[in-house]
Amino acid sequence: MEKQTNDSLQLFVVLSRASQWVNAHADRHIRRIGLNRTEFGVLELLYHKGRQPLQQIGEKILMTSGNITYVVDKLVQKELVVRVGCPEDRRVWYAEITDKGTAFIEDTFPEHTAVIEEAVKGLSPEERRAAYELLKKLGRSAEESFKK
Repeated sequence: MEKQTNDSLQLFVVLSRASQWVNAHADRHIRRIGLNRTEFGVLELLYHKGRQPLQQIGEKILMTSGNITYVVDKLVQKELVVRVGCPEDRRVWYAEITDKGTAFIEDTFPEHTAVIEEAVKGLSPEERRAAYELLKKLGRSAEESFKK
């Protein structure tokens, strides 16, 4: 008896494998510059978006708030980030990138971009744009159906 293929399951497997290998490229580079993926994600967020409340960082990079506290502590030790208290609400703390953190991102981000470009070069520019649009649509749909 021939097994039926399920295109949804096939898509899931192929998408997972592609993500795994693209992330492997990124992770290798991030480790070479002395960070892990989460630390790099927080630093990049603060660089591009500015000061952020600790409790909102997790939502933006898909991590739990307990883990974010640990990650921010590590970045503070490396002098890439500082914690800043909120004058209006003593319960709220912000993470803010330091000058050293800004210089670090500005120094390493072009190489990181090149690493990602290398990882996705199997697709033409047109195919990358199409994949972007399709995956964005897929992500939105999966998010909406999850919330139901």
